[in-house]
Amino acid sequence: MIRLIGLAVSIGLADSLNPSTIVPALYLATGERPRERVFEFTVGVFAVYFVGGAVIALGPGTLLLSLLPHPSHTTRYVLEVVVGVAILIAGVFLWFHRERLGDREPPDISAGGKGTWLLGATITIVELPTAFPYFAVIAAIVGSGLGPVRQLSLLLIFNVCFVLPLLAIVAVLTFGGDRTDRLLAAGRDFLQRRWPVVLSVVAVVAGVVVIGLGVTGLTGTRQRAKHITKELTHKVKP
Repeated sequence: MIRLIGLAVSIGLADSLNPSTIVPALYLATGERPRERVFEFTVGVFAVYFVGGAVIALGPGTLLLSLLPHPSHTTRYVLEVVVGVAILIAGVFLWFHRERLGDREPPDISAGGKGTWLLGATITIVELPTAFPYFAVIAAIVGSGLGPVRQLSLLLIFNVCFVLPLLAIVAVLTFGGDRTDRLLAAGRDFLQRRWPVVLSVVAVVAGVVVIGLGVTGLTGTRQRAKHITKELTHKVKP
């Protein structure tokens, strides 16, 4: 369970630095009733991501797991290493393309529009089919064989990490005082120019963490196997 929590937190934090959600939230923060609108936007993002993950995990995921043999601990650890390497490669790719990606124009978001929660939900629905880091977490959770309550708890942890930047914006709007506009404007300008750099660094760190989880799991499995072999050898000796 602790290993899966580490996996959910590390990938969730890496996936949270998503311009598709943060940039619209920063634009909403400059309009009317900013705190209320950003909070509604956050609820829309969180609800779709969490419910979508739960449906996949408890629906098709559980059905697929019932049709396939349960993966061994070694297989799960190897998959963790593979996922970590993929995240690491993605971070390196972002780093080498950081200038080109940073020159892209931000999305045209109307801060004065209605139905802000629907905006968050719509963006997340569009993003969900390509949310490969989330699918990796869901696959690890489903393959763990844990009960539905624990699976939902892990999905909840991931999604809380995913919306942390949005909650941070709400916190700035609540407690920032006179500096709120300046802080948000600086954050928006920095993210528009430097989001590939930030995301690449976080992805590399998250990839290293996930690889570390898989490697330590494989090491522990090997040590346990050696210990069991040693005990069996000792017992069969005359």
